[in-house]
Order: sequence, then structure tokens, then C-alpha cells
Amino acid sequence: MLANRVIFVCTVVVAMVYLYGTTQIPSLDIGDPLGPKAFPMLLGIGLLIAAGMLALEMWRDKAKNSPEADQPPAFEPRVIMVLGGVVVWTGAYYLMFIPLGYVCATAIYLFGLMAFFHPRKWVPNVATAVLFPLVTFFLFAKLEVSLPKGIFSF
Repeated sequence: MLANRVIFVCTVVVAMVYLYGTTQIPSLDIGDPLGPKAFPMLLGIGLLIAAGMLALEMWRDKAKNSPEADQPPAFEPRVIMVLGGVVVWTGAYYLMFIPLGYVCATAIYLFGLMAFFHPRKWVPNVATAVLFPLVTFFLFAKLEVSLPKGIFSF
């Protein structure tokens, strides 16, 4: 399918640019022997692994030789509206990230997306939207990564 090929190429290009950028991070002689490059390098390698898994899936689909695989994807107006809504919602998240802080902005962002994509599942939506930012905030605090606190000052 054409969309999978485009996603594959974009993922490989982004991963390669990201890994090149990771090599530009200066190494320090003091502190952790892995230095600041370890986590970004793992992300870049993860992107390449995901691209490889997509390539394997495309190869398996081609082996099945399905006739609809060569047809271009149909862009329905509803799909374009949903995509535009997610882009606008993400833009609002970026704008409110510093003023509201990581925990509050991320909880609102996740809850909005989850409520739209998984309606009527309020308990899992609220639990995920609240617990994910709290757990990741404290995890990053433990790793001494500073995230904006915003309206909360804990």
C-alpha cells in the first residue's frame, strides 16, 4: 500500500536525521559513562526497528498479493476533519504546556483525545489521563529532568 511505503520512508529519514543529531551531542568526561546520548540513541534505534517491522509487514502483504494493496488511500472528509482536529488540539497542548505545566496540560490533552477516540469509557480514560502524566513527571523528576510545573508547585 502506498501509505505504508510513505510512512516507511519518512520513518527511516526521521530516524537517520535523529541519529545524526544524537551524534552531535557533546560527550562529557565526568558523570554517567553513557552520557546524554544513550536515551536519544535508543529512540533512534527504536524508530529504525519500527521501520523494519513495517517493511516486514509490507513484504508479507505483498506476498499475499491482494488487489486492493495498490489502490491509493481514500481521503474522506471526516478523516481529514479528525486529522485537522488532532493537529489543532496538539497545537493547543503546545501553547498551554508551559503556562499549565506538564502534568495539567498533558492530562487535559490525553483526556480530550481519549474521550474522542474511546467514548463512554470514562474510568479508563480518566485513569490514564491522570496517572500517565503523574507517573512520568515523577519518573523524570527522579532522573533529574526538569519539566514545567505550571499551576502546581510540588
